[in-house]
Amino acid sequence: MTEQSVSIRSICVYCGSRPGRDPSHMAAGRALGREIAEYGLRLVYGGGTKGIMGAVASGVLSGGGQVTGIIPEFLIDMEATRHSLGQLNELIVTPDMHARKHTMFERSDAFVALPGGIGTLEEIVEIMTWAQLGRHEKPMVFANVNGFWDPMMELMRHMTEEGFLHTAHRVQPLVVDEISGIIPAIMAQAAQLAADRDGEDEVISKM
Repeated sequence: MTEQSVSIRSICVYCGSRPGRDPSHMAAGRALGREIAEYGLRLVYGGGTKGIMGAVASGVLSGGGQVTGIIPEFLIDMEATRHSLGQLNELIVTPDMHARKHTMFERSDAFVALPGGIGTLEEIVEIMTWAQLGRHEKPMVFANVNGFWDPMMELMRHMTEEGFLHTAHRVQPLVVDEISGIIPAIMAQAAQLAADRDGEDEVISKM
């Protein structure tokens, strides 16, 4: 059964547990966090308090927003400090990475990928895979800070041209360059999906 989101209440953010070399990445994390708080949404993220992960959470908390951190026990001392984790509104400790990712999916109405490494890439690609398989229609966004995700977009174009994204219409993540445009883009896509579903239901009811 396809899982669908009627409204946007929480946003999952995937990003690096390190700051990266470009200071704009940390700034983008804090800015997105502030935006999430300003819109009255809940942040769902991997629970790290270091790097860009920590910047996003800090941005939400400083804006008076709500944060749910989801982290496996074995990563607590690698990606966070126990004291910092105590500042989160909600902390969920999972037994492994699989449970972490599934819980993040269940708790989120949309997904945003900020700059990060292999873990960030793996998380957003899995969400895209589930969309391709028809398991959800939740908005997915690449926060393309300073063109960070341009190589990924080129790879997706290449895969489509080579005939491997056979259901490419289901894998259409939003690519947003400006942090301030991310949540409006998510809201617009969610509204369009809801309108499309209402239209389909109306057609079916008349059959």
